[in-house]
Amino acid sequence: MKTGKNILMGIALTSALFVSAQEPVDYVNPFVGTTNYGTTNPGAVVPQGMMSATPFNVMGSEDNKYDKDKQWWSTPYEVNNKYLTGFSHVNLSGVGCPDLGSLLLMPTSGELNVKYTQYGSEYTDEVAVPGYYSNMLTKYGIKCEMTATPRTSRARFTFHRGQGNLLMNLGEGLTNETGATVRFVNDREIEGSKLLGTFCYNPQAVFPIYFVMRIDKAPATRGYWKLQRPMQGVEAEWDGYSGKYKLYTSYSKEMSGDDVGAWFTFDTTEGEAIEVSIGVSFVSIENARLNLETEQPAGTTFDQIRAQARKKWNEDLSRILVEGGTEEQKGVFYTALYHTMIHPNILQDVNGQYPQMEGDKILTTDRNRYTVYSLWDTYRNFHQLMTLVYPERQMDMVRTMLDMYREHGWFPKWELYGRETLTMEGDPSIPVIVDTWMKGLRDFDINLAYEGMYKSATTPGKDNLMRPDIDDYIAKGYCPLMEQYDNSVSHALEYYIADYSLYTLAKALGKTEDAKLFYDRSMGYKHYYCKEFGTLRPILPDGTFYGPFDPLQGANFEPSPGFHEGNSWNYTFYVPHDVKGLAKLMGGQKRFVNKLQMVFDKGYYDPANEPDIAYPYLFSYFKGEEWRTQKLVKELLAKHYTTKPDGLPGNEDTGTMSSWAIFSMMGFYPDCPGVPEYTLTTPTFDKITIKLDPAYWGTDKLVIRKEGGDGYIDQIRLGGKKYSKYRLTHKDLIHAGEITFVCK
Repeated sequence: MKTGKNILMGIALTSALFVSAQEPVDYVNPFVGTTNYGTTNPGAVVPQGMMSATPFNVMGSEDNKYDKDKQWWSTPYEVNNKYLTGFSHVNLSGVGCPDLGSLLLMPTSGELNVKYTQYGSEYTDEVAVPGYYSNMLTKYGIKCEMTATPRTSRARFTFHRGQGNLLMNLGEGLTNETGATVRFVNDREIEGSKLLGTFCYNPQAVFPIYFVMRIDKAPATRGYWKLQRPMQGVEAEWDGYSGKYKLYTSYSKEMSGDDVGAWFTFDTTEGEAIEVSIGVSFVSIENARLNLETEQPAGTTFDQIRAQARKKWNEDLSRILVEGGTEEQKGVFYTALYHTMIHPNILQDVNGQYPQMEGDKILTTDRNRYTVYSLWDTYRNFHQLMTLVYPERQMDMVRTMLDMYREHGWFPKWELYGRETLTMEGDPSIPVIVDTWMKGLRDFDINLAYEGMYKSATTPGKDNLMRPDIDDYIAKGYCPLMEQYDNSVSHALEYYIADYSLYTLAKALGKTEDAKLFYDRSMGYKHYYCKEFGTLRPILPDGTFYGPFDPLQGANFEPSPGFHEGNSWNYTFYVPHDVKGLAKLMGGQKRFVNKLQMVFDKGYYDPANEPDIAYPYLFSYFKGEEWRTQKLVKELLAKHYTTKPDGLPGNEDTGTMSSWAIFSMMGFYPDCPGVPEYTLTTPTFDKITIKLDPAYWGTDKLVIRKEGGDGYIDQIRLGGKKYSKYRLTHKDLIHAGEITFVCK
């Protein structure tokens, strides 16, 4: 089959790249995670770029050969699909709900056709490297190439002789919104806007994207199209996706509505390349044009943009240099590092303007303003990686969070382009901010931060955006199960972790009474422990345990009383701030270790589920059991992380899965958010050099070495001195200079 052949070609290409790899950028394979399970995409993007230009292949053809239900997909690209309907601009990577993925630019040839189920094409010869993507459309013989700057894209389409067409489809995409406006500025330029939003089906999160598109060749003809919906009382063919498209060639008017677009036709010669530049903004059309003119000044070539993108990626990836290990392991490592630099991405335009958080004002900043805060995922390890390796970005991410509080009155939970989607649960900004401050990045207003965190931790539920069920949590120490599938235990566990982070910060700031309050709250997890099952168990409003109870209910995303996207075994050990206290509840160290080992032995552990991803590291809290951490981490890396399209254990979750792999391959992991400590394990590589920023850390590098064999750790040397523990503070890590693991 053609699909299988193309996948094998992509894998072969990846192998060929590894053989000739000279720099970190050469090890990256953007096809990793591009099954719908991973939800990444191979599109062109630069680090933390607003713009990404991505092949869009998740809408069906006329004969329904491919998936028809666009709402099922949470990614613009799936590696097994081969029906391209355009290149989408500004996309989400590694998320579980559909949104964005719009502004579909598509080249065709021959008679003009604007119906995507008919004009789409299969493709071959895919190539994807950081900052560049290309393929060949088999229906038309057109070579497509895409590259990007932070806020703009450049496409290069190489045609055969005859009629060539360019389509800008504003009606389709991953977003649940279809409204758009487009107008011709001149014969080679269009401008307009498109509605986006309703992320995870939250109707309050709707916002516009503005764009300007320029073509480097004047067309023979041009115009708009609009999908004509059946008139009431008139028989017409209508299936919800198809319908009748009407073409307009009037150049003086704009076109607005649902399912609209603009088209261009050209007389092309054999091998002629037509280039298309697109600038975007979330502020205005004028800013989209300014972004385009600033980042693609006159005379800028496609190849220059591509080279600049590669250079930027290589510079950022080179902050960590690895030696030893296999070529496959290097591919896993640098692809993971690549995935951590896609979101959060910048929101501000080149003039510093950005849309106010949950408001209608246009504000201005003199630094990076970030967006796409998938904090329920990323507070666990991603921001810890940014703090260590990219501290200047982490500082701006935290400052952005404080600005969101100033503008909106709340820290973000799951923010998307200036809108709070309220997706997932907990109070995830707190561990991020506390962890950053506790590790020494303190160039922000900690008093304002504390004010905002205290607000969400104490405001009554009817007025509390972050913790709507806080009243029972405060009064009883837990959240009772009010409805069968209300995720109450998951909510409470997240609050315990946030409150423990607040305890550590309050203690550091000398707020003794607050520290006691939040510490006592954080220990409330004990209410949920059920001796009968040896797990955490939902509690009913009358204080009794929920029943009948099955700790396994909730596996494979089936509904589970009290638990969100998981079962009791995925959450029972999720008390990272009091591991030894949980062990005491379970009857001591031996029973704790045996029960935790059983989770792995029986396959209850889910490597793609955030609450339990730190489970392998919990063994190392107990002397003599550290070998279990080392064994499991090595096995999990080998099993779930590869350089193939399914080379992630699950949804990438905007860098969370990759951050787990990066830390684990370097030999240390931040298993308790908000606490500036790491648990040690066997590094994958013989030598790892982390380039540190002296402005933040007072030193320029940290070197991690592995000596001896590939077995268990026999000895650890910290700065040349023997170190007998398997937990290490952030301060000691930074100032060690060199850490050596001597393995058996």
